[in-house]
Amino acid sequence: MPKLIVVTREGEEREVMGDAGLSVMEVIRDNGFDELLAICGGCCSCATCHVHVDPEFAAKLPPMSEDENDLLDSSPDRDARSRLSCQMQFTNALDGLRVTIAAED
Repeated sequence: MPKLIVVTREGEEREVMGDAGLSVMEVIRDNGFDELLAICGGCCSCATCHVHVDPEFAAKLPPMSEDENDLLDSSPDRDARSRLSCQMQFTNALDGLRVTIAAED
């Protein structure tokens, strides 16, 4: 079971375990991080699961879809490390992935 490191908006860092095959959003939600709203439930129709990905893992992620890019454009907290956590499948190759929950829009 791979490990995910989540940094909250307040700067608290927690290590959690998640099942490979879930989305990063599902792993975060299932481990009790209530500040990640994920209102659409992973359908890529909102940006409430916005996270900032540690640069070390950027190359291990699939390219961003046009829909994900468009949704992230609506966030004032978007930067080069921004991704929607619902669009990242959590795999064994992402063991140790570190993400920071983005500021609330």
